[in-house]
Amino acid sequence: MPRRVSRDEAVAAVRALLVGRTVFVGLDGLGGSGKSTLAAALADATPRAVVIPTDDFQGPGVPEWDWPRLHAQVVEPLLAGRDGRYEVWKWGEPFGRGWRTVPAGALVIIEGVSATRSEFAAPWDLTIWVDARRDVRRTRTAERDGPETERLWREHWWPAEEAYVAREHPERRAELIVDGSGGKGAS
Repeated sequence: MPRRVSRDEAVAAVRALLVGRTVFVGLDGLGGSGKSTLAAALADATPRAVVIPTDDFQGPGVPEWDWPRLHAQVVEPLLAGRDGRYEVWKWGEPFGRGWRTVPAGALVIIEGVSATRSEFAAPWDLTIWVDARRDVRRTRTAERDGPETERLWREHWWPAEEAYVAREHPERRAELIVDGSGGKGAS
């Protein structure tokens, strides 16, 4: 059963996990809920933290994000005590944007819509659902992404998010729920 906590309490819970090994934290929530803002707060408060946006695993022919590649390039090497390394891709671009290394023994924060999806099967030490009211999320995505993506949000991304929540109920299996409505920031 998830427990509602403040952002500061979520930061304290993550810091308590750090024991000299790779720690996996999953930040899930709908678009514009404040996932990236919380991920940045966690990283700022924690030495050796790496934030991995699921957006880095988009690319041509990938309908949502490429969780098998994230597992193979990051999770598996880290579990074996080796650094992970992955190529960053962005939605709508036909080529990668370079490679990024994820050091073994770090706090690894994986954030994005459906980051904790059941198919991904990461060895989570902690999962957090970031919640925000629909009007807040819609305003944030419009401000962040501009009017040119409004049709994509309406026709594809919002329905895909709603289908994911209806199918998996990630907010129920999260260990913590954080209200992302306050302050600036969207993700």
